[in-house]
Amino acid sequence: LGIGYVYDTICRRMDYKSHPRDYAEYVTRYAAEYGVPEYIAYAVIKTESDFQSNLVSQNGAIGLMQLSEETFRQITAMMKGGTEVGILYDPETNIRYGVYYLSYLYTEYNRWNAVFAAYHAGRTTVDSWMADPSLTDTLGNLTKIPDDATKEYVDAVTENVEIYKSLYYSNSQT
Repeated sequence: LGIGYVYDTICRRMDYKSHPRDYAEYVTRYAAEYGVPEYIAYAVIKTESDFQSNLVSQNGAIGLMQLSEETFRQITAMMKGGTEVGILYDPETNIRYGVYYLSYLYTEYNRWNAVFAAYHAGRTTVDSWMADPSLTDTLGNLTKIPDDATKEYVDAVTENVEIYKSLYYSNSQT
């Protein structure tokens, strides 16, 4: 019994270390402002950049939430925000725009798996998948993701959501 407790404690500490809540003041502020659960924002940051604010992907996505220039332009038009892409290196700005975009996608899709798919593959792609009856259930929910990279991404974010919920938000619902 003691060995099990020690093992559980060590594993939990490793989970806390690998799933931090860096930039908490920004995540808390913008998650509340845009109605996105904090654990969703943290899971996307963890999956996208592993909390590296200066990360630039091969596709040119920038910062903690890995926003592309195209997505940035869409968000700035909606938010009437700054138009210089370089502001995405600022952690607060990146989190603000990324969480806003998650909120926007959620109002469009109303299901987190579809939001994560759209965040990764784009709205046009996800809209085409959702129009295909072989990829949705009778309620129109996306049940199959035909692109392997997007499916892996959605699975990774979903796994991180569950870890963040169990570590920090054990009384929360998805």
